[in-house]
Amino acid sequence: MRPFGTSEQVARRRARALDLLQQGLKPSEVARRVGATRQSVNRWRREARTTKSSKPRSQKRPGRPSLLSAAKQRRLTKALKGGAYANGYAEDYWTLDRIAHVIWELFGIRYGTSSVWYLMQRMGWSSQKPQRRSVARNEPEIAHWKHYVWPQIKKVDESPGVAVFSR
Repeated sequence: MRPFGTSEQVARRRARALDLLQQGLKPSEVARRVGATRQSVNRWRREARTTKSSKPRSQKRPGRPSLLSAAKQRRLTKALKGGAYANGYAEDYWTLDRIAHVIWELFGIRYGTSSVWYLMQRMGWSSQKPQRRSVARNEPEIAHWKHYVWPQIKKVDESPGVAVFSR
């Protein structure tokens, strides 16, 4: 089971345990001081001896690495900012399926809709809901009504601080 704390906190605890081991303390004493089991301390010591990678274990991100590199993500951002029209769609809005299709066309990488959602969140994009408008909407008529008709039917109280209620 994973111990409590962030990856950095766990890495600091592991480093402290290795320092205590180098000072000559027994694994059981080190385990008691850092709040771990003796088996974990022995495993950390064994891994420290065998692992000589250039990147410390604490800096590796959990999970599978992204299929899109930073350069590809910048290229995708540029394509998405160009709009859906520029990518061949009839309406100018993005859906997860459309973004997945653009990723497939640009890079040949298949993404599912949930994976596209996580990718967009990592890239700093948020979901937006398109506002639906009637096809028969008449903007000049609406503006006229708001300016001339609405003020006539709206009840306005002339005296300050008194509410008007209609029955």
